[in-house]
Amino acid sequence: MSNNNASSSSVAGAQRAVKQLSLEAKIRRINVSQAATDLKNFCLQNAHKDPLLLGVPSSDNPFRPPKSCGLL
Repeated sequence: MSNNNASSSSVAGAQRAVKQLSLEAKIRRINVSQAATDLKNFCLQNAHKDPLLLGVPSSDNPFRPPKSCGLL
């Protein structure tokens, strides 16, 4: 009985693997060189909006050190 459960478990696992592999085989793929070119173009087109390249103005920075109170 235990051998039968192990066998059916193995078959179910293999069926899941085949299903997953068939789904992955249907995915449209592009060449790495094309993906790299697309990524480079995207980065260049959006560089003017990138806060990592431009920096964040201190007035907009939520992580700036808090100002001390002048009354204390």
